[in-house]
Amino acid sequence: NKNSLDSDEDEGASEASFKDAQVFDSSRQKNNGSVPQENGIKKHRTSLPAPMFSRNTISVFSILKKCIGQELSKITMPIVFNEPLSFLQRITEYMEHTYLINRACSLSDSTERMQAVAAFAVSAVASQWERTGKPFNPLLGETYELIREEQGFRLVSEQVSHHPPVSAFHAESLVGDFVFHGSIYPKLKFWGKSVEAEPKGTITLELLKHNETYTWTNPTCCVHNIILGKLWIEQYGTVEILNHSTGDKCVLNFKPCGMFGKELHTVEGYIQDKSKKKLCVIYGKWTECMWSVDPQVYESQKKSEKKGDGKKNKNEVDRAVNDDADDMPDVQETVSVVPGSTLLWRIDPRPAHSSTMYNFTNFAMSLNELEPGMEGILAPTDCRFRPDIKAMENGNMDEASQEKERLEEKQRAARKERAKSNQEWSTRWFQSGTNPYTGSQDWIYSGGYFNRNYRNLPDIY
Repeated sequence: NKNSLDSDEDEGASEASFKDAQVFDSSRQKNNGSVPQENGIKKHRTSLPAPMFSRNTISVFSILKKCIGQELSKITMPIVFNEPLSFLQRITEYMEHTYLINRACSLSDSTERMQAVAAFAVSAVASQWERTGKPFNPLLGETYELIREEQGFRLVSEQVSHHPPVSAFHAESLVGDFVFHGSIYPKLKFWGKSVEAEPKGTITLELLKHNETYTWTNPTCCVHNIILGKLWIEQYGTVEILNHSTGDKCVLNFKPCGMFGKELHTVEGYIQDKSKKKLCVIYGKWTECMWSVDPQVYESQKKSEKKGDGKKNKNEVDRAVNDDADDMPDVQETVSVVPGSTLLWRIDPRPAHSSTMYNFTNFAMSLNELEPGMEGILAPTDCRFRPDIKAMENGNMDEASQEKERLEEKQRAARKERAKSNQEWSTRWFQSGTNPYTGSQDWIYSGGYFNRNYRNLPDIY
């Protein structure tokens, strides 16, 4: 359904030329691990050009002791903390489990659709498991696009603001089934032993066939032991998914690990209709799987489990009281499945070499891949052309650090020039506006990116 996408006449031609650019080049097979599938669909690379470097030689505390309680977006961090992806690519990882949106589109029952959307919302943060590297801050005007025909979507994102840092994205079904969009403003704070990332901003999913719109915000992510001990991640907070068409709501509680680690990675919640009647319970772990079950069945199961359990100590130990590492609780990663439950989603296994490659998923491994011929098609502002990310991906850390510094200095100089001539920064693909469903400030895709008219884009690299 091309009408629901950009309507310009040259859209089809530009799509065809993009497909041509993705044709497999066998001469690069050994370099990037790409192989063609038997049915001719291009397979994406499954490893990076070089393994990650060791972070053990860096005195983290000397860098971070002056940052306690501050927003890290305002502090220049050394490249040792990074992973070789831009934050624009990191938010593209929401799309790894697009099949859950496609499933929601195919279901006739609104409660079942909400279950699929809830599973998608949880799956969208699952790639953060063990991802302790920080993505690169996008430069103002930086963009990223991804077209995945096998998953049925295309996405474009743009860094629309530098202070505060705001990343806007817009994804759409290739057959006109859905639109998925949002703008994320990650607030990062350092708390002595941990870094907390609160992803402010609304996420909106529109299921066009059903005339339904869902909105939610992501949970808070915390990386522990950035100074001493083994790094580990937890996510916590309440995620409320609202179906604006039916009034149904899904409330998901991402639980903090607690004093004895019993709740580590646990997600528990329910779907209720507009009269607040519970329709089903959803439970599982964001690192593993999500299930749904009848509320009465769930409650009776939990009551039987609680018998014999001692009362929990409500007084949590303050995490910043002592200098010891916050040991990751030794919790077996299995969900206790209530009889009669339906599986909504299960995480894909990571590749065997993931731990030597920033704990990337297979999907993340492919995001910075630049195939022959793509250079002439992508916008010159695309993340794949960022020299610091490319150098880091290739294992050239000194070059990556120098390039990062050069790009940041170039960005500062451009900002001073604009200030001198009283010029306002103008975004290209997104416009500031109001989210029609929540009434909150948002960035709305203004269309036209895939027409491939990239004249007059800023020179940011």
